[in-house]
Amino acid sequence: MRMNQGVEWAVHGCTLLAPLWPERGLNLAALASFHGVPGPYMAKQMQLLSKAEIVFTSRGKSGGYRLARAPSEISLWEIVCAVDGSTPMFRCTEIRQNGPCANRREDCRAACPIAAAFAQAEQAYRSALVGISLADILTQVGTNATPAHLAQVMGWIGGNMTALPGRQSAEPLRPQAT
Repeated sequence: MRMNQGVEWAVHGCTLLAPLWPERGLNLAALASFHGVPGPYMAKQMQLLSKAEIVFTSRGKSGGYRLARAPSEISLWEIVCAVDGSTPMFRCTEIRQNGPCANRREDCRAACPIAAAFAQAEQAYRSALVGISLADILTQVGTNATPAHLAQVMGWIGGNMTALPGRQSAEPLRPQAT
C-alpha cells in the first residue's frame, strides 16, 4: 500500500494548527514554509481538508486556516479520507472466474477468500486510524520532542499565527497540555 504524499502533508498541517485551536490560525505560506513544501501543493491539501470540514478557511489579507473542531474530535482516518478518499484499497475483479480452470459465476456466491482477507486487513487499518486523534499525535509530539525544540516551534507559531474569524476567545493563547 502506498499512501498519497498529500496525506502526510495534511496531517502535519493539522498538527501544526492543533495547538492554536480555536483562537488562531496560520496562513498558507506559513504552513508550507514550516515543513519546506511547495505552497501550491499544500494549498491543494488544505482545500481538501476544508471541503471535508476538518479545517476552517478564512480569506483575505489576514486569512488562513484553523481547525474546524477540537483536535480530540479529528481522527487520522478523517484526514486520510479527505485527501485520498475512502474507496477500498483492494478491488476484487473476480479473476477466479477467468482462465482454463475458471469458477462458474454461480459457484462464486461466497466472497473471494483473497478479497475477504484484504477487506479484513483494511478494516483493521481503518479502525486503527479512527482510534488516533490529532490530540493523540500532539501528546506524542510533546512526549518525544525536547523542551528546546518545543519552545522553538511555539516561538515560530507565535510569530506566524493570525486571528481568524469564527470561534474566538478573549483569553490569550495557551499551548495545550501534553
